Amino acid sequence: MRPYVGAELAILAIGGTLIVGVYLVAVLDRLLGAVVAGAPIRPFALVVDPARSAAQLLVQQRRTTERPDAPGWAFAPALFFGLGALALAMVPLGPNLVVADPATGFVVFSAAIAFVMIAVFLHGWSPNSPFALHGAYRYGAAALSFQIPFLLAMLATALPAQSLSIVDIVRAQETLWNVVREPLGLPIYLIVGVGVSFWGPLNLSDASDLAEGTSVEDSGIGRLLWKVARAGMLVAVAAMGAAGFLGGWWGPLLPGPVWVLVKTLVLLVMLIASGHLLARVRIESFVLVAWAILIPLALLNVFVSGATLL
Repeated sequence: MRPYVGAELAILAIGGTLIVGVYLVAVLDRLLGAVVAGAPIRPFALVVDPARSAAQLLVQQRRTTERPDAPGWAFAPALFFGLGALALAMVPLGPNLVVADPATGFVVFSAAIAFVMIAVFLHGWSPNSPFALHGAYRYGAAALSFQIPFLLAMLATALPAQSLSIVDIVRAQETLWNVVREPLGLPIYLIVGVGVSFWGPLNLSDASDLAEGTSVEDSGIGRLLWKVARAGMLVAVAAMGAAGFLGGWWGPLLPGPVWVLVKTLVLLVMLIASGHLLARVRIESFVLVAWAILIPLALLNVFVSGATLL
């Protein structure tokens, strides 16, 4: 029987990890932006600016719209952040260092990713604003397009383990990581990860052509919480990518949890860098590519994984 941490400790661990991860995302976003732009890097500003921006939003007066759905507007960021926490709870730091490892951990993580669409749509519906609602519908179209390749990419990682448990999936990578066994899986997964957090090239629901879409009416603490939830989901996606494709805790010399953190950081840098290196795509182009290219490639990846197993 695998040991689990207590409920109170689990909540503190996941919450604390997400907050630290969100802060790290803000620092890396500024750092990578400066590097790509060729601007001077000021270490003190990189460390302090995220906290300063958060403090400014906390004291900013909140505005509202005519006849909004106030409970839904307040609940959307909490739901988004909670889904990120649930997804992160499935990621093991070691074979005996697990917050939650249900036999169907793969299904739980997939459900958390799928329900993000509900949080985003609620966030766009609640302000009673046309641009916000337009952004919500955009995310719905994108989510329906990337959910299938996402599920197929994750399913391929479960085949070698012959289990839906994330711990078993990591154990099966002791001699060969899934990124080598299934070379198409990780790129597809990262594309989906950018889409789930609507970051960089796939920031379709909160895009500038919609005046920030679902966030157009956000201000003060509401805007801060939505930004935190988005960054938190990005951290969860990177952590699961490290577990599912990069061997999780397996690695030489360093302790297992350190390897998980290092691999998560590598994927997090790749996800954040996409926002500074790639232009935002059109929703029509992404939907076409998802259905015509990503899904066939994801199916091919499953077939390759199954053939390797046989």
